[in-house]
Amino acid sequence: MTTTTTNPASGAPTQAGNSLRAGLSDGMTILARNLLKLKHQPGQIVATFAFPIVSVVLFGYVFGSAIPIPGGGNYREYLMPGLFVMTSVFAVMGSLTVIAKDNGLGVMDRFRSMPMARSAVPFGQTAADLVTGAGGLAVMALCGLLFGWRAHNGLGATLAGFGVVLLLHYSVCWLGVYLGALAKNEETAARIGPLIMPITMISNVFVPTDGMPSVLQVIADWNPVSAATAACRELFGNPGLPLAEDAVWPLRHPVVATVGWCVLLLVIFVPLSIRRFRNAGL
Repeated sequence: MTTTTTNPASGAPTQAGNSLRAGLSDGMTILARNLLKLKHQPGQIVATFAFPIVSVVLFGYVFGSAIPIPGGGNYREYLMPGLFVMTSVFAVMGSLTVIAKDNGLGVMDRFRSMPMARSAVPFGQTAADLVTGAGGLAVMALCGLLFGWRAHNGLGATLAGFGVVLLLHYSVCWLGVYLGALAKNEETAARIGPLIMPITMISNVFVPTDGMPSVLQVIADWNPVSAATAACRELFGNPGLPLAEDAVWPLRHPVVATVGWCVLLLVIFVPLSIRRFRNAGL
């Protein structure tokens, strides 16, 4: 039996079974709104596509001559999967900042006064972030190809590798949306940003974890960023996979571990984000 509820945004009765459909439909409008905003923000577009280029050139050549890879191999091939993952993890800041800025400017109050599903905002924001993230990923991959990176395991495994990166990107965007909904303004969001950096640095993104102090090595080995990076290296056929048979489980089964982390993020933060937007202002 279908339960009838009241839409808190419009005051009109709706079918609970249709709430997800309404959220997705209205979310497409939010997606279009967020993408159209980009044409008035050329600086953001430049930053989105310049960051991958700068990262490849800076880290690939600054670190490349100083860091040996266990088992041998090209450092830029070791690095590129980590850069793909690092860029996806940083996507949390994009979602967080946009939502917090709209909170501070009163845009969310305006949305709540409109006859639209409140879940439309998180669905639309994460979809927009996924689209821009895919564009940035394409630019970074092209730069990697120009500077010596290659995927060696065939088209299917390569597409699976990029699929893992985009799944991670989408998952962390939901975390960003939830944190942005909690933040009151853009200044609050900016204070959270520095907390993301250690998550990517204490990992296998830039250097093998074998040479780290024992405590940091344990943290790095169990870091989901390390699992995602190892998953990409495995799927792309790049160097840097753990050689020891006693490596921790996420590094021995990185693809499964990464998908599991992504599913966990979605299971937790999709309902939390939707509930936050539905209850805000009530």
